[in-house]
Amino acid sequence: MKTTKEEKARRRQRGTGSIFRKLPNKNWFIQFYKKGKRIREGTGSPDYDAAKKLLRQRLHEIDQNEYIKRQGRPARVRDLYEALKLERETNRKGRKRELPNRWAHLDPEFGAMLAAEVTTDDVRRYLSARQKAGAANATINRELSTLKRMFRLATQSTPPKLSRIPYIPMLKEDNTRSGFVEDAEYARLTANATELWLRTFLELAYSYGWRRGELLGLRVRQVNFANRTIRLDPGTTKNKEGREVAMTAKVAELLREATARKRPDDYVLMRNGKPVKEFRRTWGNLCERAGLGQFLCAKCGEPVPGGGTCKRKLDDGETECGGRRPWYRGLIPHDLRRSAAKAARRAGVPESVVMKMGGWKTAAMFRRYAIDSSSDQRAAVEMLERARAAALAPETAPFASEPPAAATGVKPN
Repeated sequence: MKTTKEEKARRRQRGTGSIFRKLPNKNWFIQFYKKGKRIREGTGSPDYDAAKKLLRQRLHEIDQNEYIKRQGRPARVRDLYEALKLERETNRKGRKRELPNRWAHLDPEFGAMLAAEVTTDDVRRYLSARQKAGAANATINRELSTLKRMFRLATQSTPPKLSRIPYIPMLKEDNTRSGFVEDAEYARLTANATELWLRTFLELAYSYGWRRGELLGLRVRQVNFANRTIRLDPGTTKNKEGREVAMTAKVAELLREATARKRPDDYVLMRNGKPVKEFRRTWGNLCERAGLGQFLCAKCGEPVPGGGTCKRKLDDGETECGGRRPWYRGLIPHDLRRSAAKAARRAGVPESVVMKMGGWKTAAMFRRYAIDSSSDQRAAVEMLERARAAALAPETAPFASEPPAAATGVKPN
């Protein structure tokens, strides 16, 4: 049977796609090809004209090389978390337990939700619930920042898993740093530091204001006794920038002893032949001996000398409290970073030099530590007093000295 010209004209042209239904579904589906691969997409509508319009739009996108295949199923917030976790693992960013700890609070509220359906009201409800649970504003902000990062990654993926990012409000937090060590307190710390690595840690931290992780990661090859310098390699600091400082006499003395008989790649701070990684109990005991900290029972709140099991007698006079894992309250290693900056400013070291030495990238970050130089304050007061004296000079001069001889008519002797 031959096909007439009219029938051929009515036939669909090759490459223009097609529209069809899957009974008993009344909604239309469209079908088209991209680089020889068939693509089918549901319109979600029984309107034939709307399906035809969508088909023309998809064909135009393919012609302009702008077509992006949409996801098979909408992404849930839990899917976005997996993407963020992969990014962290790939780039080796953040502490190991940091992200899982934050997600442990976010998951019950947002995990099963479709990412596209998360609203600002949902975030506000979460925020309120966390505050009622006693979480600090800074803790809540870190969790919300994680949620925001998940949404941003979803919009940056190809194809995008999300078309918009909901507004995520943040709480105001008091981020001013507090806690300082004065010279007398530092002397008590050094007097009670009997281990070489701990004494070296204290001297380096109090001299240069370097972070705990930067000091624990210091290698022997980074110490140059010929030039009397210590260098932090790029990528080993928090801001990923390298730093170099000159040694003080005491730092040089301690480092010579701490690096003796060690290989270039060995760690400077080692205990019993192993690198020092965690020293919370050692630090707590040191501060307790120096009178700068104490352990408190998590059960009854009473002091627990040495941080062991609480042996406080209860009301019956015989039973002990028995509380374990007491809380430490007092000086922390990061307080030495603040103290180093304050001591340098008090000695007259310019703020820009202190920032480079300690690794503060911006003046705003440096000001969070509320560090003021006492010498600058004294100079400011002296300038204020001189200005006030100069302003009052015309009024006070006649009463401050005898009148000139020409004015009184009395000849000088």
